[in-house]
Amino acid sequence: MQSRREFLSAGLSAAGLFALPASVWSASGRAAEPLRILVLGGTGFLGPHFVEAARARGHRLTLFNRGKTNPARFDGAEFGDIEQLRGDRKSDLSALEGDREWDAVLDTSAYIPADVTRSAELLASRVKHYQIISTVSVYARNDIANDEDSPLATLADPTVTEVTGETYGGLKALCERAAETAMPGRVTVVRPGLIVGPGDPTDRFTYWPARADRGGEILAPGGAGEPTQFIDVRDLAAFMLHLIESGTVDVFNADAPADALTMGALLASCQAAARRANTINCVRAPCPQPAGHDSTLTWVPVEFLAAQSVSPWQDMPVWIPAVGDYAGFGSTSTERAQQAGLRHRPLDETVSAALAWWRSLPEERRAGLKAGLSAEREAEVLRAWHARETAPEA
Repeated sequence: MQSRREFLSAGLSAAGLFALPASVWSASGRAAEPLRILVLGGTGFLGPHFVEAARARGHRLTLFNRGKTNPARFDGAEFGDIEQLRGDRKSDLSALEGDREWDAVLDTSAYIPADVTRSAELLASRVKHYQIISTVSVYARNDIANDEDSPLATLADPTVTEVTGETYGGLKALCERAAETAMPGRVTVVRPGLIVGPGDPTDRFTYWPARADRGGEILAPGGAGEPTQFIDVRDLAAFMLHLIESGTVDVFNADAPADALTMGALLASCQAAARRANTINCVRAPCPQPAGHDSTLTWVPVEFLAAQSVSPWQDMPVWIPAVGDYAGFGSTSTERAQQAGLRHRPLDETVSAALAWWRSLPEERRAGLKAGLSAEREAEVLRAWHARETAPEA
């Protein structure tokens, strides 16, 4: 079975499961003391959500990036409070040189340890706090319920600079070490699991609400009780900002609470979101088809999916059977982060926001999901499953 690191790098009751009042899980109002925050990156998926959260709190932001990913994301008069610097952390840090100081640095683009060393050493005397975004893929094993003190992945060749499924976790672990070496005692490491929600360019989570929105018979992997784990990008951004505002220095797994989410809860939430969205549309205009885009779930066993070459995570996003080498999937400990202030919005809210964002995209973008089975392939596997069910015994 393809490793979870390969899947991750390839993409470089549900309603009230995490139900908390909005005032609990997100900072509100202006910060008492605005901070100067330098963001390395900031225009991809996670970065913009952090930038918006920090702006809402009144912090002063500087973004440093190459200007290649969503270069116009923060252009315009409404973003005049954001300073944007151009450069390349591999070859041109000149825009960050000089005597300027920041209260904190957020490194959202750490993949190669030498890059982290270069930026962290340059800024070490001029910043108080360095936060690096890592990944739960840093752990050496997936057959146990990892916590922040679990053994980390290592590389046979620590000088490798190519990010692949085999090197991704080890390189991230080395990036963490590089930051701590350059700024000992001033580094916070955040290790997210699968980041989901509006703006996700990989479609790894969005596949499911989009699939429910299409209606019909849905191929569901394994069983309804199988575990999964992910984190809403907005909750992650709020937690990252909270750690910076509080000056917290530690290592945190940022994911859903261990063993709290199941595939059944996720898919039921996706079906409900599709029904709500289509019912609203039918109020506004005549429906071209029955309201709700009704769908049904057909749970297909792991063994049959494997025989049909249907792979976990890529073909069936957000899912890996929690057995064997992956017995710890869905059980990564987030207790330390919960105690430090990580909060989660309701699952239904995450699913509905992802679906609304997906529906807002141009038709040509929605025509081809980047993850999950195509409609044709899904139908083929379902036909094979039903044929097996009805085949006469020998």
